[in-house]
Amino acid sequence: MNFDIYEMKHRVSFHTLGCKLNFSESSTIARQFEEGGFVRVGVNEECDICVINSCSVTEHADKKCRNLIRKLHRRNPQAIIAVTGCYAQLKPHDIAAIDGVDIVLSNNDKGDLYKAVVDIAMQGRKCVTSCDCEEITRFFAAFSSNDRSRSFLKVQDGCDYKCAYCTIHYARGASRNMPIADLVKEAEAVAALGLKEIVITGINTGDFGRTTGEKFVDLLRALNDVEGIERYRISSIEPNLITDEVIEFCASSPKFQHHFHIPLQSGSDKILGLMRRRYTSAKFADRINKVRELMPDSFIGIDVITGFPGETEEDFQATYDLLAGLKPSFLHIFPFSERPGTPAVDMPNKVPARISTQRVERLEELCRQLHYDFCSSMVGSEAEVLWESTMKGGMMLGYTGNYVRVKMPYRRDLINKICRVRLVAIEPDGDVCAEIVE
Repeated sequence: MNFDIYEMKHRVSFHTLGCKLNFSESSTIARQFEEGGFVRVGVNEECDICVINSCSVTEHADKKCRNLIRKLHRRNPQAIIAVTGCYAQLKPHDIAAIDGVDIVLSNNDKGDLYKAVVDIAMQGRKCVTSCDCEEITRFFAAFSSNDRSRSFLKVQDGCDYKCAYCTIHYARGASRNMPIADLVKEAEAVAALGLKEIVITGINTGDFGRTTGEKFVDLLRALNDVEGIERYRISSIEPNLITDEVIEFCASSPKFQHHFHIPLQSGSDKILGLMRRRYTSAKFADRINKVRELMPDSFIGIDVITGFPGETEEDFQATYDLLAGLKPSFLHIFPFSERPGTPAVDMPNKVPARISTQRVERLEELCRQLHYDFCSSMVGSEAEVLWESTMKGGMMLGYTGNYVRVKMPYRRDLINKICRVRLVAIEPDGDVCAEIVE
């Protein structure tokens, strides 16, 4: 469509909040705009259209979106502001009431955002989809392409688990996916762009196959055969879904990196039950030990929530002791955030915010030590590093297969290249200095 007909300008900015799935979707929407003649500009530049892909995992995420909308409207008072994503799905009319917002689209209609911008330009009125009452059934195929070395490939959407603290099922709908054959074509499209690494992502990634009756491990096997992609990572996988078959395949494949993100949330079985999680602390530890048995150098990241209703000091200590014993490589720590409409709202024995914050701080200190110890253990070894375009203080950055961030003097010719390095020293922040192995 020729936008000169509507005398529209062509500058559009994209603002992504939350998870890597949102990142892959924003990138796909951006490609639609670019194919339609728009010019993508940076998040701090003047523009004619602002697209926000929102998150609603916590109250802080909601507040961040509201503040961003107001900031963009002040900076670009004449711009069309379009908001989609999970916050838009859950609270569309609240967002529409914010001054400057022109379009609010549900997750179901996210793939139609480009068309909605055209329509709003023609009709000159607000557009709010009925996000709060419709069933979310569509699958918006997406992969990111605005990173020079890796792509986030969406393989699954939605979640059937309905954990007691989470709104994702309401914001994203039931678990669903594309067929393996179609996802292989998506991966081939990524390879055609020259990208070397794919991060496999979803809302409940390991639950892949609900729509098509296929198995997650069969998806991994099919993606493994795509020519041009040299590395894969699994963005996050539930403990009950990281099966022996998945672990054994990743251990046997040179393309699948020794890097796992496995949510724990609590090390107390009592709290796990209240949360409606689908495993015990013992089952979680078993999965970590199985990964380490076959891939002892694995980087393991773990999600933890502090201050869930009913969490006593003994429950928190159980979490702390489990993590200290398992020695993961990194912790993603979140204080409990009460989300309207979830069962946790009505649970007794609320934990004061100051107690939850203190527990976050204790885990953050543990995380710093665990991460430093893991990276330090790699010093003296050799590894394959995929170099990125980022330059910081004259140094370039890259990641080993097991997700150690390394640095060396900047060389433009190494961007998006995988090369062998020797890890020679660790810095206080955990970055590891490397030198090329000739």
